[in-house]
Amino acid sequence: MTAVDVPLTTKKDWSSDEEVRWCPGCGDYGILQAVQQLMPELGSTPANTVFISGIGCSSRFPYYMNTYGVHSIHGRAPAIATGVAVARPDLDVWVITGDGDGLSIGGNHLIHALRRNVNLTILLFNNRIYGLTKGQYSPTSELGKVTKSTPLGSVDPPFNPLTVALGAEASFVARTHDLDRKHMMETFRAAHDHRGASFVEIYQNCNVFNDGQFNEITRKQQRDEMMIDLVHGEPIRFGADNQRGVTMGSDGQLRIVEVADVGEDAILRHDAYRDDPSLAFALARLSTDDHSPTPFGIFRSVERQEYSSAISNQLAQASERKGPGDLAALLRSNGTWTV
Repeated sequence: MTAVDVPLTTKKDWSSDEEVRWCPGCGDYGILQAVQQLMPELGSTPANTVFISGIGCSSRFPYYMNTYGVHSIHGRAPAIATGVAVARPDLDVWVITGDGDGLSIGGNHLIHALRRNVNLTILLFNNRIYGLTKGQYSPTSELGKVTKSTPLGSVDPPFNPLTVALGAEASFVARTHDLDRKHMMETFRAAHDHRGASFVEIYQNCNVFNDGQFNEITRKQQRDEMMIDLVHGEPIRFGADNQRGVTMGSDGQLRIVEVADVGEDAILRHDAYRDDPSLAFALARLSTDDHSPTPFGIFRSVERQEYSSAISNQLAQASERKGPGDLAALLRSNGTWTV
């Protein structure tokens, strides 16, 4: 089916008739609205789209999409989605996960899907808490976090989801947040259009168990001074008057400076298409806490071989050399025995 053949759809066509059941005020509502509103613009259809989730508040997502979907096992969504994407490369496969589901029990599955570059669009909702199980600390909770499972404060250093993804050689890595639908849609569109494993971290508020975690960064009145908008090829500047910027020192470290102090030529230009992930990694580590300027946007977008294509090529080559496979012969070949 070509883009021309795809029938026109609306948000309603992509929305299921299931009652949306998250806590009132949850950031997940905004993410769902962004995805449902975007889907008609992607040149796809509900019939060739699959949403696969694990376990957690975010993982209710497939119920609310009028597509194929799997609400799967805790942490195993990337593994199941890999099977779907390899067996049916014609499908659009999305993975919905959270900071607990994706980075704790699902950590191994996530990094291998990324390193293999499976053609998946992975959305990780990061609220830095276990919401579904009522407020335990998660792999992204900050040091000292007091929760029901860490009454004296967490002593575990938190994961940075973006550096985890970049360390696994993800070919597309981005960050957005649940209070800006336009930014979410632009980011999700770029992730979907990328061929290979796309990883998007979404700052998402849990207003029951971790309310206001990102307020100092994502609230509208804070954004000019706290959100660094990454645009490929553009100087990395921010602030109400673009008066601040990012430079790279001779030691390779990134620093936030006043543009007036260093001059415009000293400001670093963003290069999302750079094959070496070191710049994206440094940008992902630029913010030191929830009270310092934080980059958003596309950190890395590079082309490399996609996994299902590589598998298909291998199968085609094997078939040319040896002909079609014989499963019965394989099962009865040497190495079997009777007990």
